[in-house]
Amino acid sequence: MGKIAFIFPGQGAQYPGMGKDFYEQEPLAREVFDKASSITGLDLPAICFTENHKLDMTEYTQIAMLTVEAAILRVLEERGIRPDVTAGLSLGEYGAMVACGAIRAEEAFAIVRRRGIYMQEAVPVGGAMAAVLGLSGEVIREVCENTPGMVSIANYNCPGQIVITGETDAVNHAGEALKEKGAKRVVPLKVSGPFHSQMLTEAGKRLRKDLERISIHEFSVPYVANLTADFVTSGDNVRELLEKQISSPVKWQQSVERMAAEGVDTFVEIGPGKTLSSFVRKTDKTLRSLNIDRYEDLETCMEVLANA
Repeated sequence: MGKIAFIFPGQGAQYPGMGKDFYEQEPLAREVFDKASSITGLDLPAICFTENHKLDMTEYTQIAMLTVEAAILRVLEERGIRPDVTAGLSLGEYGAMVACGAIRAEEAFAIVRRRGIYMQEAVPVGGAMAAVLGLSGEVIREVCENTPGMVSIANYNCPGQIVITGETDAVNHAGEALKEKGAKRVVPLKVSGPFHSQMLTEAGKRLRKDLERISIHEFSVPYVANLTADFVTSGDNVRELLEKQISSPVKWQQSVERMAAEGVDTFVEIGPGKTLSSFVRKTDKTLRSLNIDRYEDLETCMEVLANA
């Protein structure tokens, strides 16, 4: 077997009940939830496990997602599974940084809680995102540049799937133009803001001040940054990467391709859903993708890795 990457999903994969089985069956997972709740002053089991409006609000979604990811990661680490590299999509980059040792979980909980608040406050109402299927990045970028208002690429998810972001009218107009250019579909996303657009620049600046107050620790393994799709092995420019990530495109497809080029052939998605596993398969069908969302997935994943 080649190298293993731990990958962490971002906002949008959340669902009521996420992480509950780990919380109930693993004391280590329960400790993570308790620690995150203590640091943030939130009842994270209640937010994660029950039907409630907060779970889909950015200021709560992000810390809820990170808590679940960190809890599953803690259990996986206790079982002796270690990655060769880590990566995460948008918010998931913080899970990746916890996994590689760059940021302690306790500091990540505090930072992500504030990140969610800053992003919610940056554009409290307005803004939109849409997934564009079946067109190249070059065509989409050109249409965005020629559309009045603020609209740009937010995510390069996988071949044939790119997300655009910005002002609602501009996103809608760009979507119509992209259909005329041959897009198979343009799908509006259920999000609470125009993430990864220049409309979030101020949120990044506010976050940078908080990032300056935390320590960046020695990495146990590299992680791949959303901003550059390249390996990061030291903390020299981590704060800048995390500041700009909020208002810049996420290069997820390029990140997967970069890891594969360095010998990664197994991707283990840690957290709610199977979104990133799907993106990995669509990027390169020769890559193995596993996901650990529910407790039963843990044993399945360990068996696959043990027999690989």
